[in-house]
Amino acid sequence: MMRPVAALPVRRVARGDPPSGRTSSRAMTTDRGTRRLGMQPMAGMCVAHFELSEKEFQRISRMVGDLAGINLHNGKRELVKARLGKRLRLLGLSSYTEYMKYVEEDASGVELANMLDALSTNLTYFFRESQHLDHLSKDILPQMIAAAGRGPKKLRVWSAGCSSGEEPYSIGVVLMETLPDPSRWDVKILATDISGQVLAKARQGVYEEARFRDMPAAMRGRYFELADAGPPKRFRVCDQLRKIVHFARLNLMEPWPMQGPFDIIFCRNVMIYFDKPTQERIIGRFTDILSPGGVLFIGHSESLSGIQHKLRQVYPTVYRT
Repeated sequence: MMRPVAALPVRRVARGDPPSGRTSSRAMTTDRGTRRLGMQPMAGMCVAHFELSEKEFQRISRMVGDLAGINLHNGKRELVKARLGKRLRLLGLSSYTEYMKYVEEDASGVELANMLDALSTNLTYFFRESQHLDHLSKDILPQMIAAAGRGPKKLRVWSAGCSSGEEPYSIGVVLMETLPDPSRWDVKILATDISGQVLAKARQGVYEEARFRDMPAAMRGRYFELADAGPPKRFRVCDQLRKIVHFARLNLMEPWPMQGPFDIIFCRNVMIYFDKPTQERIIGRFTDILSPGGVLFIGHSESLSGIQHKLRQVYPTVYRT
């Protein structure tokens, strides 16, 4: 019996791996045919063109909305067509209906994870929306340092929707630069994302020079080391910073295994993919897991207007319990 798709596990996988070790018969036939002629398969060779019907788009939208809370409105139809079209070509499938059947029948959850990876946007860089980090270093952290006084010096931060790691590492840099004698503080940053692919990159902690365009070079030099002279140059996060950041896969729509409380939560440019009822539920859960006086940062393109919540705004797109 086919398991309902909502019951399928989403595992940490690399995009492009066929589920359960299977390879599409069409893909195998094409590959063998080219090799039989003494050729290597070429990227873009015999590129098929797929049409995405309204019924197929709605089916995909419902599945992605139910599983990940992502709101794929009609304006996203071409994005869905383009990104999942690459999966069809890779797997040798002939239609989006066939692809959805493939996802539903894959008990391993591998292709489901690949689909969510393909539909997630993961563009980011260090010190993105730096006004938040300025506010953290100049206002929020001094208040928390003063409140700690002579008591336990403990700080818990959650980067929800951390993508490939630039955000949590940026937060870590700010903490290291701002906390007096950071070695005396018990600091941990939890960094989560729904995409196993970007988390794998985050754990590697190696980034091209262009990703540091908004980070001062001297600061980069204190927390990153040259990994590859390039071009392009690539830098690796240092052990001092790496050891305070823990990466984990998490779907915000599912139960959260951590208990909290968190002093600071960053959830930026994530809720723009959710509808208002989903945003309200997520904000309520953030509020419950924040410590008294805890801080929530959301993206500059996001707003809590139109939803019920118990937070108070203290700065543009910054809220406290």
